[in-house]
This record gives sequence, C-alpha cells and structure tokens, in this order.
Amino acid sequence: MFKRKKVSNTEEQNKMADNINEQEEIKEEIEQINEARINEKEATEEVELSEVDKLKAEVATLNDKYVRLYAEFDNVKRRTALERRELLQTAGKDVIVSLLSVIDDFERAAKAMETATDVKSVKEGIDLVHHKFKNILVQKGLKEMESIGQVFNADIHEAITSIPSPTADLKGKVIDEVEKGYTLNDKVIRFAKVIVGA
Repeated sequence: MFKRKKVSNTEEQNKMADNINEQEEIKEEIEQINEARINEKEATEEVELSEVDKLKAEVATLNDKYVRLYAEFDNVKRRTALERRELLQTAGKDVIVSLLSVIDDFERAAKAMETATDVKSVKEGIDLVHHKFKNILVQKGLKEMESIGQVFNADIHEAITSIPSPTADLKGKVIDEVEKGYTLNDKVIRFAKVIVGA
C-alpha cells in the first residue's frame, strides 16, 4: 500500500508539474499577446502620428502656395494699376506728336502773313494747313457727321431749336447745322448741334 501512495504522489506531482508548465505556457502566451497588443497599439499610434504629420505637412504646403499666389496676385494688380496710370498719362501722345507738324505750319504761316501783300496766297496757305490738320485727324479715326438733310436722330444730334420747314419733305429732318458732330472710331465724341424742321 505504501508503494501505491508513492506512485499516486508521483502522479500527482507530475500532474501538478504539468499544470504548472501549462500555466507558465499560458502566462507566456498571455504575455506574448499583451506584448503583441502593445506593439500593435504603438504601431497604430505611429501610423496615426505619421498621418497627422503628413496632414500637417500638406496643410503647410498648401498654406505656402496660397501665400505665394496671393503675393503674385497683389503684384499683378499693382503692376496693372501702374501700367494703366502710365497709359492714361501718355494716351494722347501719338495724336499730339502728329499735330506738331501742323503747329509748325501755322507758325510759318503767321511769319509769312507779317510780310505778305497777296491775300490769295495767304488764304491758300491757311487752306493747306487746315487740310493737313483734317487729314491727320482722319488718320487717327476722326470722322465728321453728315447731318443736313438727314432725319433727326437723338443718338447723334442735339437739337438747338426747330423752325417751320420750308417744304413738307424736310419736316422732322435737319435743316441747318450750327456745330458739326464727330465720331472717333465710330463712337460719337461730339453731338451735332442742329436746327430741325417742324
């Protein structure tokens, strides 16, 4: 009997040793699982941090682009305003330069009139200067309006007065022109002042 108890004690010790081994294995597995979870959590946090860092870098890049674009827009706006100012200051330069030769002709005509005895030659000289002056203006896009005999049009005519028309066909038409009207590149720059038949 005594031997049997020894055997059963040994079996019990073996069972206990097996249980202890199993418990240690289970402990190791739990520790491995916990370690894996911790590593996974740290990796997730690193991924989240790296995504946050990526988003921060992207926001910084976009902000930099925005600031540069705004600065470029501001520069273009200033440059355009400066060019517009310069254009307005020198807009009539081309016409003025063209008219300088007419001024020279008038000065020569004025000198010639001081000693001239023939009125006809002075008149011809003035007519030539007048013709040259008109040609320069026509080259720049200026045109005279033809108003006499035309139907009154408030878009291009300015009626000074109306008088009874001498004939029935002149009723509502321009009878006389007090001041000529002009267009510049087909846009009215001065209305013709006219007398209309009533």
